[in-house]
Amino acid sequence: MGRVDGKVAVVTGGSMGIGRAASLMLAREGAQVAIVDVDDEAGKKTVSDIRKAGGTAEYWHMDVSDSSQVEAVFAEIHKRFGKINVLVNNAGISGPQIPSDEVSEQDWDRVMKVDARGVFLCTKYGAPYLKQAGNGSIINLSSIYGLVGGVDPAYHAAKGAVRCLTKSDAFYYGPFGVRVNSIHPGYIMTPMVEGFMPKDPEEARQFRKNLDSLTLLGHVGEPDDVAYAIVYLASDESKYVTGAELVVDGGFTSV
Repeated sequence: MGRVDGKVAVVTGGSMGIGRAASLMLAREGAQVAIVDVDDEAGKKTVSDIRKAGGTAEYWHMDVSDSSQVEAVFAEIHKRFGKINVLVNNAGISGPQIPSDEVSEQDWDRVMKVDARGVFLCTKYGAPYLKQAGNGSIINLSSIYGLVGGVDPAYHAAKGAVRCLTKSDAFYYGPFGVRVNSIHPGYIMTPMVEGFMPKDPEEARQFRKNLDSLTLLGHVGEPDDVAYAIVYLASDESKYVTGAELVVDGGFTSV
């Protein structure tokens, strides 16, 4: 308990999956959590669960790709809590699993708007508040597919962009006491991954078995596995860590 006492954390895409797990864990460790998402029902449910456990949280509807919304919501969060210490850029979507020459411009732009532009905009409008507070931490959720290639060109391109943006921002914000790091999850059982599972129970079982076999540890991860990494980077335990890539993938990228 208390690893992020007194900190105010903004979690984008905080309604479900990794974002929800991070919001719950940050609150449990003492942070006041601002959850932003477009899924209002799930977001308010997460806030309710945090409050029932004795934590502090508020919810804002925000599309991370809409600059006017992002600017306004960050201003409201700062007004509500008086500061912002931690920004978790978690919101993301996947694209079609087809070759680049078959990806439509619309699908490409849709993924890049959320997964890359969204991180840029939240950093653009959030970083000034972190600089003001000092001793801040920006945590960008990239992916193993920001490190290696795969079957979803738009998603992989966006996550690679997040990886490199992290290092550029670490360079610029370090002098202000703001650390910037990226986390690269492997296969984690989130709603996004579950959305790829077949409906047929036997096919779903085989799908899960195949996913498990891709890791050195023999199983896919859980949202809390990434949430622990987020709490570490949000806390002062990582005060000398910036511009780093924290891979949480069960060993997927090491073979």
